[in-house]
Amino acid sequence: MAEINEKLLEDVRKVAALPLPWEQLDHKQILISGASGMIGSFLIYVLMERKEDIRVIALGRSEAKAKASLGKYWERENFRFLSHDINTPLGDMGKIDFMIHAASNTHPKAYASDPIGTVTTNVLGSINMLEYAAKNGVERFLFASSVEIYGENRGDQDYFDESYCGYIDCNTVRAGYPESKRVSEALCQAYHAKYGMDVVIARLARTYGPTMLKEDSKAIAQFIKNGLNKEDIVLKSEGTQLYSYTYVADAVSGLLTVLLKGECGQAFNIADSRSDLTLRELAELIAETAGKKVIFQLPDRLEAAGYSKATKAILDSEKIKSLGWKAEWDIGRGIRRTLEILDDERKAEE
Repeated sequence: MAEINEKLLEDVRKVAALPLPWEQLDHKQILISGASGMIGSFLIYVLMERKEDIRVIALGRSEAKAKASLGKYWERENFRFLSHDINTPLGDMGKIDFMIHAASNTHPKAYASDPIGTVTTNVLGSINMLEYAAKNGVERFLFASSVEIYGENRGDQDYFDESYCGYIDCNTVRAGYPESKRVSEALCQAYHAKYGMDVVIARLARTYGPTMLKEDSKAIAQFIKNGLNKEDIVLKSEGTQLYSYTYVADAVSGLLTVLLKGECGQAFNIADSRSDLTLRELAELIAETAGKKVIFQLPDRLEAAGYSKATKAILDSEKIKSLGWKAEWDIGRGIRRTLEILDDERKAEE
């Protein structure tokens, strides 16, 4: 798109106006992998709205996809897009001051239809990014991890803090995503230990928002698409799963808080207790917002293979709150905002 929706830009500017130590990024160059994704694109919007001299290198596989979401900045002197498969080593890009690794398959159909790519993008992608950082003296490396690394709740605590480790059945196709995220975190710690690299890790709750990709097959993305199309919300389970959710603007403000204020070697959950709810409650919320109802339907085999087996995965966010972070959008406000922006964008395309 040539321009960014005005309501979306309002949300971007709210994040860009947060009282963070932005001066750390002045006259710096930042490499962001997964630049065309839901989180990567919003993050770039925020950085490009700042007045500091922040130079962004956006890394992605598809130039066409990147132009669709980042075209507004294509001719800016402080923006550069590099088409690159993160599974291969990075070429010389000059001095990079900060690296943010946000490239990953992040939705269930991709886990099931591209299980090898899911693992390699996380593991090989992390190795290639970390290798470049180690060899080129990058100031700080931020890895965008996931709530998925916690696995299944063992029933011994309600909220997952950063020291928790639940159960994952590694002998399933679905395990490729959380296990490779765990390996990526371990790689961050290994590079920190061996090379003294400054690394921080952000563990994101299930994230949603108007920058989500059209192919996103997560339950919340499917619900939002139903609501946008004024269709009944299709729930493909009993909906008892209890999860933490985060609006994309809050996810990005959390990433920036970790990047600029987090302690080296530490992991931080990004979540808000006001957005903890069951899948059924989420479906009902979106149905009510869209003026529709919830209907139940069995998933097809490919969808079912990619679904998370976790029945309760809610995050303790006290650690990141101690850095001064707080969520701006609760789930009700975030869902309404998402539907408004996507509806505006669709009307603009007609």
